[in-house]
This record gives sequence, C-alpha cells and structure tokens, in this order.
Amino acid sequence: MIDLRSDTLTRPTEAMRAAMAAAEVGDDVYGEDPTVRALEERVAALLGHEAALFTPTGSMANVLGVGLLVEPGQEVLCESRAHIARAELGAHGAIGGLTMRTWSRPDGGVDLAELAELIAPDLGPFFVRTAAISLENTHNFAGGTVLPVAVMAGVRELAGAAGAAVHLDGARLWNAHVATGTPLAEYGRLADVVCVCLSKGLGAPVGSLVVSDADRIAQARVRRKRLGGGMRQVGVLAAAGLHALDHHLERLADDHGHARVLAEALGVDPAGVATNIVVATRPDAAEVVRRAEEAGVRISAVGPRTVRVVTHLGVTTAQVQGAARVLARL
Repeated sequence: MIDLRSDTLTRPTEAMRAAMAAAEVGDDVYGEDPTVRALEERVAALLGHEAALFTPTGSMANVLGVGLLVEPGQEVLCESRAHIARAELGAHGAIGGLTMRTWSRPDGGVDLAELAELIAPDLGPFFVRTAAISLENTHNFAGGTVLPVAVMAGVRELAGAAGAAVHLDGARLWNAHVATGTPLAEYGRLADVVCVCLSKGLGAPVGSLVVSDADRIAQARVRRKRLGGGMRQVGVLAAAGLHALDHHLERLADDHGHARVLAEALGVDPAGVATNIVVATRPDAAEVVRRAEEAGVRISAVGPRTVRVVTHLGVTTAQVQGAARVLARL
C-alpha cells in the first residue's frame, strides 16, 4: 500500500531512533531537560526570536500561540480553510474563548484590500476588536501553497496600524523555506508568534514548537501545563527534532518534486504545485478514494469534491511513479 494521505504518516528512521535512544534527558517541567532546551534554542534562533516552547502537538502549539495574542472575547482573523478554523475542532473558541472571522481565497492567500476592510479597530465596549491576524504558510487545504514574504509584510503593516498582532501557523514553514530559499528568520520577523511542526515533512514522531519573545514563551509554559502538556524526560522526543533539522530539512525538495509528478497524473498543472501537497477536484471524492485504495494507493478526501495527496520521506520515487500510474487511470 502506497500511503499518500498525509506527511504525518512518516516513521522515525533508524538513525533518528538511535539519536532518540542516546538523548540526554532531564525533567522538562522543571526546565532541566538539556535536549529540549537545545531544540528550543535552535528553533528560536532559526526564526529570529528570543525563545521557543516544545509542545506535543501542532494543535496545542496553535492554541497556545493564538491565545498569547487574543484574549477571551476578542477575535482572530484567518483564511476560511485555515487549520485553526477547520482542523482543530473548535479549540480556540472552546478553550480560548475567542471569536473568529474569515476571508476566502482559492490559493489560501490574502487580498490586502479585503483584509483592511475586515479588520475591526478598538471602538470601545461596543464591538469585538481584531486582536490578531493568523496566516498559514504553507496552506494545507489550498494545496501546500506558499504565502509570499511581500504579502506577509503587507499583513504585518496592516496589523500594526490597527494595533493587532500576527500569528503564523508555520506547521510546514520548512517546506516554504526550501521551496523559495527564503530564510526562516525572514518569515519569523513578520510574526509575533510562530508555530512550527516537526512531525510532518521533517519526519519526527511527535512535536511542535511555539516561538516568540521570552515573556510570551514564559506565559505559554504556564498555559501548556494547564492544558496537560507538561512533559518530563521528553528529550527522547526533542532529539528526534534535532536529528530531523540536521538530516531531513533539505530533502523536502524531493517531496516537492514527487508532488509535481502526482499533480500531472491528477490533471493538475505541476507548475502550480509549490510544495508537497496536491489537491484536485473530482465529482465524487469519496469514490475516488475508495477506488484508489482498491488499487493500492491511499489518498484523502478533504471535501465532498476534493481529494488530496501528500508526499513525504516514507514514499520512494518508485512508489510515487507507481501511484501516479494508478491515479492517472482513475
């Protein structure tokens, strides 16, 4: 079975398992795990921020990250198919007590003029105020699209003028970095809080990080414990993240090339595929998924008429070529 449902399906390599087994550990709730500290310091530096916090999941990272910027009763703005809006089970409202409004773009991007009209300034105790704008880069459900730095800078300017902050859901920011050559710190400087994931294209089994200034990360550490996310000798997991950064970052370009092969098989213009995700419209997505699995290829339905394939380090070039033949027939 060739599994293209998600890049979360990767399994630790033997070298990664060895790094995990050899990790020096301590009690991270006390802040005494040296491997966790090394990972947090490294990722914070890569993104040009002061500090970072290791979390077990990307959803927890986003709940903490958005919650650092938006108080209960305030709002965050995001694209209508953003992960924080569609795939975190309403956690931001249920846990954070915030509200959310959205804009919609086929490519998951931003129309700056439209966003300017959407931002609600502080008008006193009468209306909900926009406290933050959340961007997703790359955008999962739009097909792994990359949000250009110039657009992010425009959002940053609009937010600053309105007294709002910027949250960046960078679960796959590594892919944007590799696809465009844009330094991670260039992305990082355009957001007040950045969340990145280690367990997708980088291939670690667990883990994300919230990145921001030292004061916010100190708050996030308390809130993580409140959510049940305080972990003890978790350096065995942080070691996987460090190994991934050393050995799995640049190879993301292979996944991007594989995605373009699959795009062509699905009738999608490969030139429009920037990273490792391809979405295609079909009259009956569930039926396509069923028939593909019968032929030995697992893909996802992410809507009644939308299928998605995602490439990752667990799929070889030969497997991609085989999957392409199956999908082209379908």
